[in-house]
Amino acid sequence: MSGLSEEEILEGLREIDTPTISNVVATYPKSEACLKLYDAWYGGWYTDTTIRCVYPEMKPVVGYVATVVFCEESEKYTGVDRWVLPEHIDSTDKPVVLVAEQQFPQELANRVGLFGEMMTTRYRALGVAAVVTNGPMRDIDAIKPLGVQYFCTGTTPAHGDMMVKAVGVPVTVGGMTVMPGDMVHMDLHGVVKFPAEYREVVLVRARKLLEDEAGSAAFFKDPEFTLEKWRNRSSSG
Repeated sequence: MSGLSEEEILEGLREIDTPTISNVVATYPKSEACLKLYDAWYGGWYTDTTIRCVYPEMKPVVGYVATVVFCEESEKYTGVDRWVLPEHIDSTDKPVVLVAEQQFPQELANRVGLFGEMMTTRYRALGVAAVVTNGPMRDIDAIKPLGVQYFCTGTTPAHGDMMVKAVGVPVTVGGMTVMPGDMVHMDLHGVVKFPAEYREVVLVRARKLLEDEAGSAAFFKDPEFTLEKWRNRSSSG
């Protein structure tokens, strides 16, 4: 590899769109640029349309995963000490992307405005750059200046009593399954995961792919383009 520093790698990844990252991770397994890290369709490595980007104008975010499971307060669950989640976030490599699985009854699932301004402010202070969750949020106008990206199902103004059921465990949100220490990349299109140890090779391959695509795009935008030229280009390799 090129021997880039950690910050150079992260900053480089933040300059690339998430679909390009996905192409390198698993989307096109027959491509030389693709690492084939997961089954493209069934690997649970990217988010679906059940959650959406709240601040699409923000640049891409990349970070290390911390995980939590929230649920309705109940005697059925013991829950965890209040400091377990902050300690988990604080001990995760930075920047942190908090992936929060919400396990509420169906009649409550769309009424849980769990993440708001104060929770976001606290987690941001611990290094959280983005939150990915399978429920709604609130205070989107107050959160926007904080610069913390969100993926969620929508918005709702309130919630009832809830508890932290588990911390630092595998979670599934929006069709993507992650565990602590995974790396995720996100922009307005969605969220993609990959093992953190691949971060530099993902960056290098993504940059090369963008260069190749720019050359291909220039070919098709040429005023002298013809179908015959396309056929000749394809036959020549």
